[in-house]
Parts: sequence; C-alpha cells; structure tokens
Amino acid sequence: MKGNLVVGQSGGPTAVINNSLVGVIHEAMQHKDVDGIYGMLHGIVGVLEENFVDLRQESEETLQGLRHTPASALGTVRYKVTDEDYDRLIEVLQAYDIRYFFYIGGNDSMDTTHKIHLAAQKKGYELVAIGVPKTIDNDLVKTDHCPGYGSAARFVASAIRNSGWDTEAMGDSGPLKLMEIMGRNAGWLTASAALAKQQPKDPPHLIYLPERGRSLEQIVEDVEETYEKYGTCVIAVSEGFRDDEGREFGTLGDSFETDAFGHKRKGGVASTLTSALQQHLDMLPRFDKPGYLQRSFGELASPVDREEAYNVGRTAVRAALEGKMDQMVALVRQPGSEYEIDTALVDLDEVANKERLMPDEFINEEGNWVTQAFLDYARPLIGPPLPPYTRLEKHPVPERAKVKSS
Repeated sequence: MKGNLVVGQSGGPTAVINNSLVGVIHEAMQHKDVDGIYGMLHGIVGVLEENFVDLRQESEETLQGLRHTPASALGTVRYKVTDEDYDRLIEVLQAYDIRYFFYIGGNDSMDTTHKIHLAAQKKGYELVAIGVPKTIDNDLVKTDHCPGYGSAARFVASAIRNSGWDTEAMGDSGPLKLMEIMGRNAGWLTASAALAKQQPKDPPHLIYLPERGRSLEQIVEDVEETYEKYGTCVIAVSEGFRDDEGREFGTLGDSFETDAFGHKRKGGVASTLTSALQQHLDMLPRFDKPGYLQRSFGELASPVDREEAYNVGRTAVRAALEGKMDQMVALVRQPGSEYEIDTALVDLDEVANKERLMPDEFINEEGNWVTQAFLDYARPLIGPPLPPYTRLEKHPVPERAKVKSS
C-alpha cells in the first residue's frame, strides 16, 4: 500500500523518546511505499488541527542530534479524543492520503491508536496504525519494559545517591531525607533508587512503593531502626504510596487536579511524611522532589535505553510495511545470563488502558525495599554501572590533651 506516513508523540516526554521518532523516520526513508513522512505537532491535536511538518526535509545532522536530545521534538499533548473527534481524524488522514499512523506514547496513547484503527475500519479507509511504546512509569503490559524507563531509572538512582551522600555529610544537623519519585500506581521508577546502592550503609535505606502499603507506625519504626544503625536515613517514596489500609499519603483532598484522562495527579506524599516523622521523631526531615527532572535529563540517558527506543521505532515501520496493523511493538527479554532483547508485536486492545504493577517477587516481605530479582531485572536497563563512590577511612589521631570547657 502506497501513501503518506504520520508520526506523533504523546504524554509525558522521556530522555530517549526522540530516538523512537528518528527510528520511524530512518526506517520509513528505506521504503518506496512511503511517500511523505509527516510529523503531527503536539500529538493527536496536530491531526485535528491539520498541523503537520515535513520530516523528510530535516537534515541527517538534525536527526542524529535528536538522538541525544530529551523531550518530545514534535511537542506532546494530553488530550482525550472524543467520539466526535474520530470522524474528523479519519477525514484529515484521508485528505492527506495518510496510510501509516504511528503514535509514540503510553497507556492512553495505545488506546487512541487502537480506536483510530477501529474508526478507519468503520469508514472503510485503509490505514495501518501501530503503537510505539514509551513511558518512564514502565507500566505497559505485554512488554518486558518500556523505552524511557531505563534513562529515568538511571537519573533516579544517581539523584538519590548524590542527595543521600549529601545528607550523610550533614550529620546530626540533617540526617533524614525523603525523595518523592514519580509513579501514579506502579512503583517501578521508585524501585530503581535501589540501583545506586553499593554497600549497606549507602543511600537509599528504605523504599516505599504503591503496590505494598505500610502504616505510619511501621514507617517510623523503619526510620528509627535505620537511623540507629547508620546515623542517617534516606528514603525513596513513590508519589502514589499508600498506607496499609490503601489510603494515599499524598492525596490532597477530592478537589485535587486531574488530567484529561481523569487520572488524579499525585503529590504531597513527601511533605506529608516529613510532617508526620517530625511529630514522631526529635529531628526535622528534609525532602527532595525532582519532578519532571526525572524524565528530562538527557545527560544521564541510558545508552541501552537509547538504542532500544530507536529500534522500536524502526520495528514499528517494518511491521506496518509488512501489513501488520492495530499492534504495539513490545520488548522481549531473551533467556540466559547475558542481557539480550528482541522485539515482538502485541495486539493494541490487549495493552490499551491496562497497567502493569510491580510483581510481589520484586518487593521484600516488609514492603520497604526491593528483592534481588528486581535488581537483576533492572540493572541492565540503565547502562554502565554508576561510578563508585568512596568514604574516608577516618583513622583517628590519638588525643594528646583534654581541653575542659568552662
């Protein structure tokens, strides 16, 4: 089938999302059945508003530069497509003779791609729609992991390690630190904080995930025990963390803002826990909230993540030209001691609006740390090991005099 191709980016950007875009462009350029290669600006809204750019005119120098550039080069969007919108979308796609549709995004983007496929079928318009996975939350089903996660995990591990060593240096003037990490319902990104740890004393010391609730009393006990052991306590906590009865620590009332898809925006868990710990302990905890830095730090992008994001873009185009449709590209980990990944295709209706949470075998029994199984799963995704840090051995100088204070 000969025609034009359009590609868009949706949802929260990542440090490597442009690699998937470049992968789509590079592969499309290799096929004579693809005429125009268009980019929709700001996701699906770009189609509704006929706001396209000609990606064939971009230089190879620009495309190579994008492979090391974070954020969505085409612009992104959080827009829930209405039933009425689909007629307009197919009308625009027909007008531009677009036969190949690629959407780079997460759960909601896969749903949009699937529904565009259904709308085209209903209209009798021949269109191939393929989903290209992306999310730092790592919560898409039917794939071993999601492009974007490895880079965000590398940032989180680096950030909490650096902040934790700073906390250790402060001594008793500031021995407690919390870091609030993205993750609405899934703790994948928060769990990646454990990848920074080299020795038991190293930060972080505690990890709290949405999948395993823990009471405030248990948290206080965890913190007290850790502080007594190491003289400091650094905590990674998910923005969606709940207590042992399923109540969210960070939900700020029923009026808390929701996005276009009705997802309640999370926040406030670190400040809530900081206040609670201050009341129960005779010390003032501090907290960091890196927010969007977690998904936008190009300098800490994982080279493994970068290549996998690029390859899923190329794979999506090859699948489309082979006549596959209504599918998402998935990453499949191969068995063996060495990390090796392959690609496969899964039906979009099996992915759309579904969410993969951390499995029980990745969380310790107490619910305040991860297991070795998770570390084995996640370590290959962040690229080379973080450079090792060292501490002074602090050999004491023998005392020569006792100076009495008046």
